[in-house]
Parts: sequence; C-alpha cells; structure tokens
Amino acid sequence: MITSLVNEMIKDAAALKKPGERKKNGLILIDGFREIEMALRAQVEIIFLFYCLELIKDKTDIFNLVDSGKRIEVSEAAFKKICYKENPDGFLAIARPENKKLSDLKLSAETLVVVLENIEKPGNLGGIIRTAYAAGAEAVIINSGQTDIYNPNVIRASEGHVFLENIISAPVSATIKWLKKNKIKSFGAATIGARVYTEVDLRGRTAIVLGSEAEGLSKKWLEEADKLIKIPMKEGIDSLNVSVAAGIIIYEALRQRMVEQE
Repeated sequence: MITSLVNEMIKDAAALKKPGERKKNGLILIDGFREIEMALRAQVEIIFLFYCLELIKDKTDIFNLVDSGKRIEVSEAAFKKICYKENPDGFLAIARPENKKLSDLKLSAETLVVVLENIEKPGNLGGIIRTAYAAGAEAVIINSGQTDIYNPNVIRASEGHVFLENIISAPVSATIKWLKKNKIKSFGAATIGARVYTEVDLRGRTAIVLGSEAEGLSKKWLEEADKLIKIPMKEGIDSLNVSVAAGIIIYEALRQRMVEQE
C-alpha cells in the first residue's frame, strides 16, 4: 500500500489534475466508481486503478473488471491528494482515452448529432453530453481546440457518459464540410434565428449547433448553418444556460421522431 505523499506514482497522478499534463501525456483522471464503470463499459484503457479501502463502501465488484497488476491500494491521505471530488468514494483511475475522428463515425439514416462551439464551462459541457446520450444522439462534435473534453468536471457532470457517447473534436470548417458531405442539415441556435425551434423539421439527418452563452455562435456558423432557430423568451432575457437550451432543442428533435414512429 502506498502511504507516502511524495511517492512518484502519487505525484504523477496528482499532476494529471492540470490540463497541460493531461494533454502532454495523453492520460486522464477518472474519479469515482460510476464514472470508472462507464469507462470500462466503453472499453477505455485503464492504466492504473487506485483504491482506498477506508473510503470504499459496497462497490468492490469493480476489482473483477481491472487486472490485478493495475490495482494499487493507497492510504486515505494519498488518495485525497490525487482525487478530484470533495467526497471521494475510494476509486480513481488513470486512463488513456481514444481520440476519435469525424471519419470514424458510422451514421444511421436518422442520425442526430450535437455540435458545440466554445462551450467553456465543464459543467455545461458534461450536462449536454449526458442529455445527448439520453436522447440518442449519435455524436457530440466539439468546435474548440481549447475545450478539455476530459476535464474531471466534464466527466462528473456527464456521469461518465462522456465515455459512452461519440465525442469528436474538430474545427468549424471541417465540421461544416463533413455535415454537408453526409447530407446532415445543421440548425444553429441563435437569438437572431428566424424560426422558433418547434416550427422546423428536426427529423432525418440533423445537427443541432450551439455556441457559448457569452458569445453565441461564431460568424462562420451564423453564415453556414442551414437554418437559424431560436427559443422564445420573455422580454429582458437574451439567453438561457446553454445546457438548458441544448436540452430543450435536443428533446424536441426526439419528440418529433417519436411522433413519426407512432
């Protein structure tokens, strides 16, 4: 059992709390039993599984899913140095996620994808990923080189669904080209949208495109989206939380598809 706070493995794991270290090493931290379980379901490569018996309650079945040579017991003090959560459950993994590309996606005839441009807050990004997965979206495309897809707060807010959903990082121009090539209609959410989101047909091959709360969609998306749509709001309100806006439009797309099936 590792007890020293200056142990090299502990220091290396703690360093992965920094975005630069995650990017440099191609490794991420997965803090929590549920999130690790989701990653295992998605066949994410687990490098090490740290565990602290003092913090674990009744979820030891995860041991059967990780090779014994990768399991490392640590003291409570050592665990709290490397974990991210305020109330950890005693499980934390170092993993190597797969970097997927647009060309890797296999699309259905009625595919629904969500495109997110410059979503800065990890909680919002994670919440949207979770909603997209729940509604059956086949991919979430991230248009920002600065967005840390595997920020621990994104993982937590998505409840681990960031591993089960197809998450692709791609530039705006490449995304637009890919959508057109695959005959996917893009609907950009913007306050200047000409149509209310319930008035457009979100069935068939559809991409819902959302920008940041502060800046909205870029000029490129405003010009290139097939249609600009809006969510009606009372006077004096110029925007919604982007995670809320995403949920409203994504579930309208799902509602229309369910009605069609009936």
